[in-house]
Amino acid sequence: MEHCEPDQLALAALGEPLSAADAAHVDSCADCRAEIAALKRSVDVLAVPAFAASGPAIAPPPRVWDAIAAATGVQASPTGTADDPAEPALAAVPPAPATDAVVRQLRPRRSRVLLAAAAAAVVAAAAGTAGVIALNRDHDVTLASTTLSTLDTGRPEGTASVVEQDDGTRWLRIELRTPPPRDGYYEAWLADSSAKGMVSMGSVRPGTTSLPVPDDLKLTDWPTVEVSVEPLNGDPAHSGVSLVRGQLDS
Repeated sequence: MEHCEPDQLALAALGEPLSAADAAHVDSCADCRAEIAALKRSVDVLAVPAFAASGPAIAPPPRVWDAIAAATGVQASPTGTADDPAEPALAAVPPAPATDAVVRQLRPRRSRVLLAAAAAAVVAAAAGTAGVIALNRDHDVTLASTTLSTLDTGRPEGTASVVEQDDGTRWLRIELRTPPPRDGYYEAWLADSSAKGMVSMGSVRPGTTSLPVPDDLKLTDWPTVEVSVEPLNGDPAHSGVSLVRGQLDS
């Protein structure tokens, strides 16, 4: 049986509607229902009653629209007044110029941003975990692993491994021993042996992060794990700023 993706379970725990296929699966799958229920308990722990209180609408400060534009690639600005907040006016941002790097985008950036937000809300209540979602590690099989070291000094700053669970799904598990970046965020990549062709896997943070590996992705074609520092500018291409890198031993 193929279970729902972890990001769908996290979003369901936050009250987001599932697709018809995922909703049908959850109705018939006790494991997925139990996972959603467990995540909902974490959401309830984080809930602040004061936030639910009704009150007059408040216009967000300009930095909110700047953050939206940086994260989504869409310019946003308020059209109302402080006394009468209105919907934001949206304008598409021209695409960024092409770079030399070959990047295969596995997941739309908007989806990755939603996943990161959902995961941050749900996982923050779990003791000591920094991954996207709690995984059952009892039956993990490690397919490949590597030490992640800085490119300039070769200092080990973490590890990366690809593990397979008993349901056949594969996960890229990254453990970082670095502090959060001052600006932007960390992103994980799988690269070819030349480190020029790259596959974006998703955002990571200090501690342990687990990211799903597509079924059709061959580790022999993408044996290099890299973590980069990315700015919040809406550009899905590699920033060119590499934090750590390692070669899988598969």
